[in-house]
Amino acid sequence: MAWIRRVRTASGATAVQIAESVNGRRRIVAHVGSAHTEAELGLLVERARELLEDTKQGEFNLGLEPAAPRTALIGQPGTPALFDEPDPARRERGLVTPPRVVGTSSRVLYDALTAVFTDLGFDTLGDAVFRDLVIARIVEPTSILDTARVLTDLGVRPASEKTMRRTLARAVAGEGPGAYRDEVAALCFTHAATNGDVSLCLYDVTTLYFEAEKEDDLRKVGYSKERRVDPQIVVGLLVDRHGFPLEIGCYEGNKAETATIVPIVKQFQDRHNVEDMVVVADAGMLSAANLTALEEANLRFIVGSRVTKAPLDLASHFRWHGDAFTDGEVIDTITPRTGRHRSENNEALRAEPVWDREQHPGSWRALWAYSTKRAARDTKTLTLQENRARAVIAGEKAARTPRFVKAKGDGQALDEAALARARRLVGLKGYVTNIPGQLMPAGEVIGSYHELWHVEQSFRMSKTDLAARPMFVRTREAIEAHLTIVFTALAVSREVQRRSGLAIRNVIRQLRPLRSATITANGATQTIPPQIDADRQAIIDALTTRNLRH
Repeated sequence: MAWIRRVRTASGATAVQIAESVNGRRRIVAHVGSAHTEAELGLLVERARELLEDTKQGEFNLGLEPAAPRTALIGQPGTPALFDEPDPARRERGLVTPPRVVGTSSRVLYDALTAVFTDLGFDTLGDAVFRDLVIARIVEPTSILDTARVLTDLGVRPASEKTMRRTLARAVAGEGPGAYRDEVAALCFTHAATNGDVSLCLYDVTTLYFEAEKEDDLRKVGYSKERRVDPQIVVGLLVDRHGFPLEIGCYEGNKAETATIVPIVKQFQDRHNVEDMVVVADAGMLSAANLTALEEANLRFIVGSRVTKAPLDLASHFRWHGDAFTDGEVIDTITPRTGRHRSENNEALRAEPVWDREQHPGSWRALWAYSTKRAARDTKTLTLQENRARAVIAGEKAARTPRFVKAKGDGQALDEAALARARRLVGLKGYVTNIPGQLMPAGEVIGSYHELWHVEQSFRMSKTDLAARPMFVRTREAIEAHLTIVFTALAVSREVQRRSGLAIRNVIRQLRPLRSATITANGATQTIPPQIDADRQAIIDALTTRNLRH
């Protein structure tokens, strides 16, 4: 007959073993492990019990070697532990039951994320189900049907599916006190303004596609960077200079990306009564209508410029200095506001004009920076494009007409002039702004633009870590509710990363394995916290200690 025995080792640990009696002699069948805490002990005993059941070695008994009494990990020092050694008389009468693990959970992780959620002020919504949906989205993004499993694993009793769906309905963006998006956006702004800086905001757009056959009023086929032909929506995101989310908007899938920035920025401006701020966006937002609208809203902007505008903007520079540049060289000049405006840059003058709103009403300020590293990268790209073009012309490769291929009679030829123009501009990067040089030097303008990686990172987090896509919903209300959950989860995730200095996935990987064990024995039930090493405790302390930004 086999049984489980517990032995106190010389190091003070408790060894859990499986033993059996053979011809009156005791033999150790297996050493399950050594425990240093009550939780570890309970888990090892449970593991030993499972081994006994799996091998069908006999009825489960707990044979325990005498050991000194131990104190509980929870409660006042000196109180009896859940598994204190029972007296021999109780054991002989069969009144002792073995420790049994009835459940484990990652409650430590849940409590840490809840602390950040609360510190951001989101608890003022007064909706525990919404909070749990946000935390579940951060830990393991999944469908509503599967969210209950995630919450149970986190040690939380989940609400019913119907309650979760009613919560999503309350979270739908719109007017009124039930519009969670508005309240969350206001709390995000307060947090960013109090602990950071909202004088400069970053904007970008992305698309989220649906595996649907038919379009509707919102989900439409449009331009996709992934070259998909599925119905999609366009999502615009405004963040502060560190990537903390401030505003999110959802648009029809066929809406031009350039037509999204002004509504989002105006919504943000009206919501928070912001009068003076700088908006930074990439070259995709460069349109005369956008820049004029931002100017009329008394907003300052920094947007990327397309390299095709360089020959006109730098015409005088090319005339007087040629096309040679030095690494890090910056040319501060002007660019026409629209194609209908004539260039106000006089090529006959050697010095570049200093942009002034009054003196150059038909122009914006433009900066062009040269980098040898960028030049090497651009040159490599152009060479690959040239080789591809030559291969297509020679009939070696069948493909859509690539760059630098032009029609010539009945055939095709290399566009030598276009290739030469492109090679002349390698290494250049342009920026357009309405901020005068005396207010923001060229280096600061360029540096501000390069902060755009923060909003790009936030989008990557939304699409990967938070799985904004795929969406298992189809109505506009459900889509908006889903984006509200993702927006809130992004705010919590960004704050987690700032406090811990680690990527959100890294934090989840480190803290989720810390399992609290609920153990029963002798009619008593107790939850034992995990043993936490110093490194993970430092992460927990960073998240749970109120830690304001910057």
